[in-house]
Amino acid sequence: MSSEARTADHAAIIYNPVTVPLDRMRDAVEEQEERRAWSPSRWIPTDRYDSGRSAACRALATSPSVIIVAGGDGTVRAVAGVVLDSGTPLALLPSGTGNLLARNLGLPLGNVTAAVEAAFGGLTRPVDVGVVEFEDEKAARSAEIFLVMAGIGLDAEMARTTRPRAKRFLGWLAYVPAIARSVLANRPLDLTYRVDDGPTRTARAHTVIIGNCGTLTGGMLLLPAASVDDGLLDVVMLRPARRIGWARIGTRLTVQGVAHRSRFGRGMLRRAPGLRTLAYAQGRRFEVRFANPHVVQLDGDSMGLARTARISLDHRALHVCVEDDCGRDAGREGRAPADAPRVDG
Repeated sequence: MSSEARTADHAAIIYNPVTVPLDRMRDAVEEQEERRAWSPSRWIPTDRYDSGRSAACRALATSPSVIIVAGGDGTVRAVAGVVLDSGTPLALLPSGTGNLLARNLGLPLGNVTAAVEAAFGGLTRPVDVGVVEFEDEKAARSAEIFLVMAGIGLDAEMARTTRPRAKRFLGWLAYVPAIARSVLANRPLDLTYRVDDGPTRTARAHTVIIGNCGTLTGGMLLLPAASVDDGLLDVVMLRPARRIGWARIGTRLTVQGVAHRSRFGRGMLRRAPGLRTLAYAQGRRFEVRFANPHVVQLDGDSMGLARTARISLDHRALHVCVEDDCGRDAGREGRAPADAPRVDG
């Protein structure tokens, strides 16, 4: 292969052939290739045995100018784990159930042409990468990354028990049975945790979420102070006393999502009293130990059982392609309380 061929601009596109509208995507990609005088893109499918890591390795081997991922948050996480230290930017064509990273970056959802144009546009934004070091019930250690959220409790049970086929056909409705079972059972987690170099605390919570992004599907705002590039982890513990507590949590998250769309709403929300069922903390490192092993999820993928976890950030380690008006998280103002919340056992 000649030097000119090796260095020509081209994209590598990782896609799931089962879920991605390939014809529409090819048309949009070919239009951008012609417009920008790029070489033909390399199309690399995933398969049932590959979460995206093998496809990412094959993509990097072509020395692309950008790697485009057509998939959901789990596929993006798998590809990012390979791309992270390469210096190659990542572009998203949201094709999953939640597409939470794309939502939090303000990327176009359901608009293939606009998403492809952003991928070829050359404008990128640095994004923090979460790093989780686990110890499972057999004391075996492992490490994984996440871009959106790590969750233990209801969040992780949803990821563990919901089938991919159901998510593909039903979207977020596929999670309803898991949510109903968990709410009815209302089984809490007993844990000890530490934020940065602060004191070790004990807590009882139904769900613990450590996030790099704050907005969920439907505009619900779980972590109001979260930003993908601030170098900080945002933590929330959901601790409803009774089943009615879940209704209060849902109402609060919906109101937060609406309020954060305007400066006036954000100001009103900052002055609103806190909700005891939601305990927030913020820091650069979060360490947690559970009385019993619990299932952990990362970006919607179940990671199995963990007894301990140490979570930190690789600050601005990944560059993601964005549109011209996606330079920062819309409406992210303020910070979570500086001190970690004390949760009554």
